Amino acid sequence: MPDFTPHTDEEIEQMLAACGLSGTEELFTAIPEALRLAGGLDMADGLSEPDVVVETQRLAARNPGADLICFAGGGVYDHEVPAAVRRLGFRSEFVTAYTPYQPEVAQGVLQMLFEYQTLVARLAGLAVANASLYDGASALVEAANLSVAATGRKTVWVSEGIHPTWRSVLRTFAQGTGHDLKPIALRDGVTDWPIPADGNPPAAVLVAQPNHLGCLEDVKTAADLAHGVDGLCVVAADPVSAGLLRSPGELGADVVVGEGQTFGTPMSFGGPFVGLFASSLAQVRRLPGRLVGETVDNEGRRAYVTTLRAREQDIRREKASSNVCTNQTLIAVAFAIQLSWLGTAGLRELALRCARGTRYCREALLAIDGVEPLVSAPTLREFSLALPVPPETVVERLAEEGFLAGVPLEPGLHQREGLAVAVTERRTRAEIDAFTASFEKAVR
Repeated sequence: MPDFTPHTDEEIEQMLAACGLSGTEELFTAIPEALRLAGGLDMADGLSEPDVVVETQRLAARNPGADLICFAGGGVYDHEVPAAVRRLGFRSEFVTAYTPYQPEVAQGVLQMLFEYQTLVARLAGLAVANASLYDGASALVEAANLSVAATGRKTVWVSEGIHPTWRSVLRTFAQGTGHDLKPIALRDGVTDWPIPADGNPPAAVLVAQPNHLGCLEDVKTAADLAHGVDGLCVVAADPVSAGLLRSPGELGADVVVGEGQTFGTPMSFGGPFVGLFASSLAQVRRLPGRLVGETVDNEGRRAYVTTLRAREQDIRREKASSNVCTNQTLIAVAFAIQLSWLGTAGLRELALRCARGTRYCREALLAIDGVEPLVSAPTLREFSLALPVPPETVVERLAEEGFLAGVPLEPGLHQREGLAVAVTERRTRAEIDAFTASFEKAVR
């Protein structure tokens, strides 16, 4: 097959000179030799496009890991995406829509975003939700920004139970905003909140429910602590847990954020996803991103518009509490479709199936000699184990058996290495039993 590149030889030379390289092959020196393709693809000249696609799919199927049974979580989960969600979510009206600047021609998308906001607000137990953010980590950053703007303070208490990647994103942004992030350590899997000192009260306390070890936190205690010093309580909540647990808003949260990948979006090699964001009505003017409101038109018919926060607000630059001016419309639409399809009873059934599968899997794995709980706090759909061999070794061995075993946990927060294992409604008893048998061989 002939090669094609949109760049001229002169443009390539300019790029290489700017990078200080002598040839394009030097761009790939970081890739191990064993992983590089030697000699090009073994394909006949003149193949048609459909034949090329079939052949490349055959080659891709040889990659290990393409069909592993997933017991990994850590913020991205292997949940079912029903056929109805895929069919409706990929209608051309949603796929081709962009920004609803003109509400008179964007009523369908605006209504879907309004429904999405309503569902997120109900999950969070709060009065108002926005039309989505980029992902859960960026939603956490926006919650910290909102809290600092609302209180006029710079200090933010961050539970180490929040996912390490999310905390890393928060630290990165804090270098620019000047926020003082104070990490709060875990004790036996849950946040060990200190008694606030008189001198420097926090703008907010940030806690995850469940946390990244899978443990259930005491949100009420975190909310009481924050409110006792006139700060805000921010909860990074898993939307699946809303099927069984009281909402964070009921327990006193002022802001609830989360990752919406669990409803309507496959794992997709890590994105793109959708960030959930809800708050009390007191903070509606500081809400980041877009907000869709319901109104009536000049003939008295129900209508939808973006409201309270215009995109042009972003010209305030450093004076603005947020400069997010767009959202994840398509993924938010998929989220809303799946949650509507489930309904209240379906969400509870899904969460219950996850919880039951998690308990069955956890008890089976803990029956293996040398496998112990990393922490003892209660869990919902994810749990952490201490193993007699390095967790990375277990993951490698189980991949050879057809399983994506879990997410290795770094020592430090937990004093020892561990493995986080997640069970969703997609995992059957037979899969869990086979996983347990392979797990026992891997740690033997």
